[in-house]
Amino acid sequence: MGKICSSIAFAIILALATSFLGKTAAVVTKASMKEFPALEGQGVSVAALIYPPSGINPPHAHPRAAELLIVIQGVLEVGFVDSTNKLFTQTLQVPEMFIFPKGLVHFQVNTRSDSPVYVLGMFGSANAGTVSLPSTLFASGISA
Repeated sequence: MGKICSSIAFAIILALATSFLGKTAAVVTKASMKEFPALEGQGVSVAALIYPPSGINPPHAHPRAAELLIVIQGVLEVGFVDSTNKLFTQTLQVPEMFIFPKGLVHFQVNTRSDSPVYVLGMFGSANAGTVSLPSTLFASGISA
């Protein structure tokens, strides 16, 4: 990642750092076509995410794009369920990346109770969409 890009990402993350205190849900700041109309027709969007200690981004899917997630700070547990219901999981550290295929259910968990995790999610669409699964739909077995 270039020096300018990483500086911008770090500035975004620092600006949001105080907003996660006392929360377990990930804090997401999107730059998609809705928030940044200049992305229309460009086929890209990005999201900065902060996972507070023990924070989670519950199971969800992006129907219109794959997601490339890169860890900027911390350690993050990630996973997705493929079309044959096989679960793939990985522990990511700086500067590791993970790809979530288009339309597949996936999740992220900060299993650390003492430090946040900062990541950038990049999408192959200006309007990737997010479909959240209700927590009552199934028992995820994800401990936060």
